[in-house]
Amino acid sequence: MKNILDVDKNFRINPTIRKDDIEFFDIRNSPFKIYGVFHENGKFRRLPEKVATETSADVEFLHKHTAGGRVRFATDSDYVAIYAVMSEVGKMSHFALTGSAGFDLYIRENGKERYFKTFMPPFDIEDGYESVVDFGNSNMKEITINFPLYSNVVNLFVGIRKNACLKEHSLYKTEKPVVFYGSSITQGGCASRPGLSYESILSRKLDVNHINLGFSGCARGEDRIAEYISGLDMSAFVYDYDHNAPTAEHLRNTHEKMFAKIREKNPDLPVIMMSRPKFILTEEEKERLEIVKSTYLSAKEKGDKNVYFIDGPALMSEVENEGTVDDCHPNDSGFMSMAKAIEKVLEKLL
Repeated sequence: MKNILDVDKNFRINPTIRKDDIEFFDIRNSPFKIYGVFHENGKFRRLPEKVATETSADVEFLHKHTAGGRVRFATDSDYVAIYAVMSEVGKMSHFALTGSAGFDLYIRENGKERYFKTFMPPFDIEDGYESVVDFGNSNMKEITINFPLYSNVVNLFVGIRKNACLKEHSLYKTEKPVVFYGSSITQGGCASRPGLSYESILSRKLDVNHINLGFSGCARGEDRIAEYISGLDMSAFVYDYDHNAPTAEHLRNTHEKMFAKIREKNPDLPVIMMSRPKFILTEEEKERLEIVKSTYLSAKEKGDKNVYFIDGPALMSEVENEGTVDDCHPNDSGFMSMAKAIEKVLEKLL
């Protein structure tokens, strides 16, 4: 297996990581396993570049954000470090940098993943960063590192103690992914760290792989994206792009059309439809909710037994209006509320 010095002989770790026995490895090589993103044309992506370009200029920009990306491995090293090379870093006033640009680490114990620590990004982060997490023991650990939600990652290298054991992480109980499509909320705005997006919460609770196809401000149910998604091998499909449909009429013209394209190629696929996650709705938002619901009811009337609907107030029922940072994007409690509402449906399907 290659380590980082096999890839770049000039590589030098930042002296802030004071480990004399550290050895770095490129996560694109075995035994590391990457989920939710793939490496193409020099960086990690959530969509093939060609598909993103053919969808829209905005999706082409955002598909390089690594929301939902994970790397999994097992080691008995008493620490794990990262060296992240990044080409674009998301910095926003309403979004914790640990969520938009950070990596966090989970350890699997007794069949469940638990949060351990965040690789804290520096405030002045520009083109990547280094960080290390100490465990305080040399027990064998199955590790998941979640990628940033709103930043580009060119490469990621993982550092462990030299000569430590390094092997594969166990598989998900459901390796075939649940695919999520939607807005900035789907992408993960504004979770305080990557592991707290609602998809990541569900992935841990249900031990299921997932793909995050949330595109901030530009998920509009385009034919090209619907065509791409319809060709994926999925265990379930969850979609909510209400926030990004520019008008209620646009939503009406695209929502059932997108469902029909997905259903045509996936006759038995469980599909969950959601309206925007919001507890108190305006009159227009109520109209939009009914448009999404009408797609569901139409499918049911045609005999479809594998469609499900969750409305926005139900998604935010645990926290009501306290669940956002700006009356739109969920905070961590809002994402937890969403995950609980979706889990009630999704766990039965898996």
